[in-house]
Amino acid sequence: MLPGIGVFGTGKVIEIIVPFLRDKGFKVEALWGRTMNEAEEAAKRLQIPFWTNKIDNVLLRKDVDLIFIVCSPNLHAQIAVKALGIGKHVLCDKPAGLCQSEAIKMVHAAQYYPSLISVVNHSLRFLPAFVQMKKQIVENKIGNVFLCDIKVQMGRLYGDNFNWLCDKTMGGGVLTLVGSHVIDLVTYLTDQKAIRVHGIVKTFNKDFKCTTGVRQVTSPDFCTFQMEMTDRSLVTVTLNNHLAGTYIQEVLMCGTEGNLIVKGGDLYKDKDEVLYLDVEDLQKSDAINVVSADIMPRPCMKGLLKMISALREAFLPVEDKRGWIKEPVSSAATFEDSLYVQAVIDAIRSSSINKEWVKVEVITEEPDPNPLLSAAVRKSGMSM
Repeated sequence: MLPGIGVFGTGKVIEIIVPFLRDKGFKVEALWGRTMNEAEEAAKRLQIPFWTNKIDNVLLRKDVDLIFIVCSPNLHAQIAVKALGIGKHVLCDKPAGLCQSEAIKMVHAAQYYPSLISVVNHSLRFLPAFVQMKKQIVENKIGNVFLCDIKVQMGRLYGDNFNWLCDKTMGGGVLTLVGSHVIDLVTYLTDQKAIRVHGIVKTFNKDFKCTTGVRQVTSPDFCTFQMEMTDRSLVTVTLNNHLAGTYIQEVLMCGTEGNLIVKGGDLYKDKDEVLYLDVEDLQKSDAINVVSADIMPRPCMKGLLKMISALREAFLPVEDKRGWIKEPVSSAATFEDSLYVQAVIDAIRSSSINKEWVKVEVITEEPDPNPLLSAAVRKSGMSM
C-alpha cells in the first residue's frame, strides 16, 4: 500500500516531484512552506489539500507516512530527526544538513529506527547510464579503475530573488548542490572513499539582480578538486556555473583494460562504443511538462523519477501502509552515505582556505556544543 506524503518546501523542484508522485499513485496530503503565503500559493497551484508553515502540523498528520524534505538545508536535520522519531519514512534532499554535526544526528536517528526508510536524494545512482557503468566496473570489464575525471558545466543555481541558494552558509552553491552528487556518485560506482582532498572553491559573480542593498551572493559558482581514494586511485572534478542555458555532464572512468564515459545520459566504452543510449522520452509522462526542463537538468530529473519509481516498488507489495521491502531501494544513498559526503565537502572547503591537501575525517559522535563547560564539569567532578 502506498503511503500518504507530506512535502517540505515550496521551491521549483516540487513542480516536478508532486505531479510525478501522483502519476505513480501516491497521494500528496500536505505541504509545508516557510510562510503561510508561500505554502498556500504552492498548495493551491498543485492542488494539495492541506498547507501550513508549522513543521509539526505536517508530521503529526495521520494520513502522512512518508516525508519528502526539499526545503533549505538548514532545516533538513531538524525535520528528518523529528519525522523518524514520530515514525515517518524520510526522503531528504541533498545535502544532509549544513555540516557533519547535523548529518550525524540524522545518522543516529536512522540507526535508532531501522524499520523506517531513510534515504537521501542522490538521484544519479538511479540514472540508467550510471547503473550500467557500475555493472561494467563490478564485472571488471575495464580492469582496475585508476583515474576518474568528472566535468559538470551549467548555468547559475539561483533565480532573481535573494534566498538560501545565494548564501553559502545556508547550503547554497555548486559544491554542496552539485558536488555532493558527484562525491556520492564516485563512491557508488567504485566502492572507494576519499582519504584526502585538495580543492579550490570560488565565488566569481557576487552581484546579480537578486542582491539588494548590502546583500551579496556568497554561494560558490566554481569549484575544482582532487580526491585520493582508499585504493590510491585519483578523482578530478570541475564544477562550473558559468555556462548559462545548458547542462554538460561527463564522467570518465579510466581502467587498466579500457575506459568508460557517461555523456549526459549515454554510456560509451573506449572509442565511442555505445553501451547504453538514453532514448526514453520524458515528455511522454503526464507528470512532466516543458517547464520542467528549466527546473532540473535531464540526468538529475530522470534519476529522481527512477528513484521515486523505486520507492513505489518498495511500498506497493506490502498491505500495511508503513511496511516496505528493501530490495527496490537498496542502491539508494543512506544517511551514513550523506555523512561521508559532508565530511568530504568540509575537507574541500578547508583545503581551499588553507591551500593544502586535507585528510577526510568522518565524525562518529556529535561534537560537544560547549567543550569548555564540559571540561570544567569534569574537573570539578575529579576534585570532589
